[in-house]
Amino acid sequence: MMAKLLDLTQERDAHIDQRLREDKIGWLNTVRPDGRPHAVAVWFLWDGETILIFSRPVNQKVRNIKQNPHVLLAIDNTHNGSDPITIEGTAELLAPDTIQVTIPLYLEKYAERIKAIGFTPEKMAAEYSQPIRITPVRAS
Repeated sequence: MMAKLLDLTQERDAHIDQRLREDKIGWLNTVRPDGRPHAVAVWFLWDGETILIFSRPVNQKVRNIKQNPHVLLAIDNTHNGSDPITIEGTAELLAPDTIQVTIPLYLEKYAERIKAIGFTPEKMAAEYSQPIRITPVRAS
């Protein structure tokens, strides 16, 4: 679990934790069945131990995770590459009724963006109904 990986008394680990909580966009990297990489921008929620992402059930990342759960999430909000964070982990496809986009922490983080793309939380939950939980194994 990431909680054991990050020692929040250490400056770099505390910085990684803060970025995971505050950054809005990450690049989720999965592996296609033929071995080619697939990268897509995602919204994500960090709870201190795992990362939660929501997807449309038919998207390529979901198909990729079904056959290979090893993923990498990369974030960099600096626009110049001076502070990238990478998280390697194992992804799990949760049952759609387990958790939804309408959870308070997710809405708090993304309410403005959901509205900006013309969605309501309910519409977002209906379309992005596949929850993906990533359990990190390495952070850098």
